[in-house]
Amino acid sequence: MVENNDKKPNRDDSKYYLFALKIAGDFGVTIAVPVVILAIIGQKIDSHYGTRPLFLILGMALAATITAWMIYKKTKNYSQEFQDLDKKK
Repeated sequence: MVENNDKKPNRDDSKYYLFALKIAGDFGVTIAVPVVILAIIGQKIDSHYGTRPLFLILGMALAATITAWMIYKKTKNYSQEFQDLDKKK
């Protein structure tokens, strides 16, 4: 006999799905914004001084560093928020 173990999401699970969407959106913005801003700034500086692609590369490296630090901090906060969400269960 084959058992059907497919668990359909219930209303209690919806808070976890919303929490996951919140994290995905926040991390997406956290990654994209520094890259875009620092890439534009790097390109403008490179075109002004004729140093292509030096400042673009430096901007991207700085963006990666900033993003890693921000993701680390947000992960710690979201970990605590998840534990609090789990306790309310």
